[in-house]
Amino acid sequence: MSLPRRLALFAAAILACGTAAAQETPVAIGISGWTGFAPLTLAKEAGLFKKNGLDVTIRKIPQKDRHLAIASGDIQCAATTVETWVVWNANGVATTQIFQLDKSYGADGLVVKPSIAKITDLKGKTVAADAPGTAGYFGLAWILKKNGLSVKDVKVVNMGPQPAANAMIAGNADIDAGMTYEPYLSAVRAKPEAGKIIATTLDYPMVMDTFGCTPKFLKENPKAAKALADGYFAALDMIKADPKKSFEIMGADVKQSGEAFEKSQAYLRWQDRAANQKFFAGEHAQFSKEAAELLLEIGIIKQIPDLKSLADTSFIQ
Repeated sequence: MSLPRRLALFAAAILACGTAAAQETPVAIGISGWTGFAPLTLAKEAGLFKKNGLDVTIRKIPQKDRHLAIASGDIQCAATTVETWVVWNANGVATTQIFQLDKSYGADGLVVKPSIAKITDLKGKTVAADAPGTAGYFGLAWILKKNGLSVKDVKVVNMGPQPAANAMIAGNADIDAGMTYEPYLSAVRAKPEAGKIIATTLDYPMVMDTFGCTPKFLKENPKAAKALADGYFAALDMIKADPKKSFEIMGADVKQSGEAFEKSQAYLRWQDRAANQKFFAGEHAQFSKEAAELLLEIGIIKQIPDLKSLADTSFIQ
């Protein structure tokens, strides 16, 4: 083959690679270290998103700040709890849920000092929980309401899930209880002398996570939105097919061994395509309504947004 011919083929190959790369849709996603979000990390690290034509960037952003990143355009999509989307939309940050990630089955919990026997004993006590508008704060409000109390009956000290768990383990004299989640909840399980888990989402099933994006991103990139859902479901298939490797990849992201991560994920259920379709057929709307009413009652939102516009189920079909 002549030199010009070889050079022409080489240039064509470079151009083809460049074209393939250009076809990948860039999307930035905001998440936290919550175990339930880990399949998103797996989809990125195992190349499942890339295989579906996506150039995904995952950013760890505290839940209390995630809506700010969406509003500023730093991220286009995010993972968070169902009621948090109600808060964001009520406060002017337009977002639409497109698939469900997980349901907590004991992965979120209220931890108390050994001297506290029941939830009503928390009246007048100090409870560590994440900031208003987060899952931790909502979870505390939900549990208290189910026991005839409200957040006004306790003193709430704002701490994220990890600091709250650490405060309980350390025996912080100023904290009587704390809201936390896996993998930090397991650290408390391992230190019963420091406190006990008085309630989890097995008792109060109110933590369920979904993935959503801005309406602008969904309108401009419908194929990419479908690819995000397909990539997530592919990650769940990979977990079933090769759990050891999957747990190692997901555990590494939160500085856990594969074995430790496997234990923490036992307290939740990732939701596959069939579970998604069932969830959005009725449960999602019912929970969103009850959650919105509680959020209004405790002053997190001033008005309930249009709940019917909070989800688009076309991407999970």
